[in-house]
Amino acid sequence: MKLSLAALLAAATLLSASAADRPNVMVFLVDDMGVMDTSVPFLTDEKGAPKRYPLNDFYRTPGMERLAKQGIRFNQFYAMSVCSPTRISIMTGQNAARHRATNWINPWADNAGDQGPKAWNWTGLGTDDVTLPGVLGKAGYRTIHVGKGHFGPKDHPGANPSKIGFDINLAGRSIGAPGSYFGEKNYGTGTKRGRSFVPHLEKYHGTKTFLTEALTIETKGLVDDAVKDDKPFYLYFSHYAVHAPFDSDPRFEANYADSDKSKNAKAFATLVEGMDKSLGDMMDHFEKIGIAEDTLIIFLGDNGSDAPLGDQHAVACAAPLRGKKGAHYEGGMRVPFIAAWAKPNPENKFQKQLPIPAGKINSQIGSVTDIFPTVLGVTGVESPSDHTVDGYPMQTVLTGAADKNHPEQFLMHYPHGKHRSNYFTTWRDGDWKVIYHTLPEIATTGGHIQFEGGHYQLFNLKDDPFESTNLADTKPAELKQMMTGLVAQLKNHDALFPLDKAGKSLVPVVPE
Repeated sequence: MKLSLAALLAAATLLSASAADRPNVMVFLVDDMGVMDTSVPFLTDEKGAPKRYPLNDFYRTPGMERLAKQGIRFNQFYAMSVCSPTRISIMTGQNAARHRATNWINPWADNAGDQGPKAWNWTGLGTDDVTLPGVLGKAGYRTIHVGKGHFGPKDHPGANPSKIGFDINLAGRSIGAPGSYFGEKNYGTGTKRGRSFVPHLEKYHGTKTFLTEALTIETKGLVDDAVKDDKPFYLYFSHYAVHAPFDSDPRFEANYADSDKSKNAKAFATLVEGMDKSLGDMMDHFEKIGIAEDTLIIFLGDNGSDAPLGDQHAVACAAPLRGKKGAHYEGGMRVPFIAAWAKPNPENKFQKQLPIPAGKINSQIGSVTDIFPTVLGVTGVESPSDHTVDGYPMQTVLTGAADKNHPEQFLMHYPHGKHRSNYFTTWRDGDWKVIYHTLPEIATTGGHIQFEGGHYQLFNLKDDPFESTNLADTKPAELKQMMTGLVAQLKNHDALFPLDKAGKSLVPVVPE
């Protein structure tokens, strides 16, 4: 790709600039944390005011409360309903239907599913892929990866974040979950879950340092190094928490001792609170070393909740939302999202360029594909012109204003089986949401699951935010319109489809 003289001069200016000339960015990503796994209320009432539900009173997240109080949160922010697709979408700005890593990536074997597309992107990200840290690194940023990677399987480039754009990789591998959260168990090394060991933390082996805390301590040091070297940084802090195994964090067990919930549910809550302490500790550290005003924090989850509180198709772990991680319902793909400067100061030059209001809730739809263009916009770095980006910059909506150019749409394509919901595509467009089940009857060990409405489920989320009434049979015109949009989106993204027994693609059908 040839660059103009102006572009070359701009690049040279960026590379010579000091940390003081550009903001720092921390993307704080939590594994398996849904929109209800927090004391911060994200859902709203009819007037748009935050509305608390029982789960908000079960979890304790003062760090998130602090961040939300000084920034903006979204009550309709979407991620893919399983982890690797979301993580690669954050890295590329592309919907999973386009980058084709449409399932969680099994580190050791291709998990397309019995009728999944054989050409799906099981190998994940490669060295030639355009990634957010890669683009920022070329512009002079120190790019730091901490925690869970899960960008590719073992023995492929995506298994090592330092091969796909990051200058530094701490604790990232091909694995999707830790062998153990306990330092006493060496974070999985040498245990029954040994192949899922967490690397690079040997100094904490045999200690009582919980994994979440060890990662936080090490991250502070990496930030200190960037500041000492006068380098602006992009920190992708991706906690293994709150993914299973549900190892209880002893620092917070007493807070849930009187709860009537199960042992695993209480352990999950301690993982949430430990993650939240890490967030607060990072905010405190940014202020301690004098960079808080220059540091933008983007907080989010990677898919819906996996709290051990009930079936994935029911109202339980994400109540009052329906479903959980892996599901086609809102509880499977609605995640917490908060953006705030680590220390608000309206006189700060970066905050003048992106003034984020305090305590604001935005109901406009956003998704993980938006992070790539948003971070590049905030840092003043251009995306390569030959790289397709499905997301839209969020700078306007982060100020609390409506952005008519930002689509009120979200596509989730899952052409795989053997993971809770199977072979489905969802399409959100405005108030309407359609779910297409490629194979409406799924065989399980216990018989068959017959999805309500057969191939189609249709909901109006404005009138029915908790997806209680399937309108597929009573609103045929709306169903046809939504399915026409769904098919067009899949074609636009050059998506792959499940296969029939003869190996032919099962393309979604628009009803007559």
